[in-house]
Amino acid sequence: QMQLVENGGGSVQTGGSLKLSCAVTGRTTCTDRLGWYRQAPGKEREFVAALPGFWCSGATVYADSVRYRITISRANAENILYLQMTTVQPACTAIYSCDIGGPSDYWGRGTQVTVSS
Repeated sequence: QMQLVENGGGSVQTGGSLKLSCAVTGRTTCTDRLGWYRQAPGKEREFVAALPGFWCSGATVYADSVRYRITISRANAENILYLQMTTVQPACTAIYSCDIGGPSDYWGRGTQVTVSS
């Protein structure tokens, strides 16, 4: 059974930085993609970024709205997915969730990020 646990959320001031992590228990394959999504208050969940499964090659994709503020990465040996956020703005306030998308879809519970002005 795949399990995903996010960490690293919290409160940060405008212009600050934050690094989220997602520890994955279970084995992924190269048909899977590792991704981050976010859901802001009163809005629908939206895609943030994604890259290929651990140890796999392929393209990294970012949502246009976050392209210059966010970097997605992974630690293959540790099965950890990261999301580095820089120069955050109040609009970045949301619950951030990691996802493994592929033949099956697995989600973490999410971690709250709050950006204050």
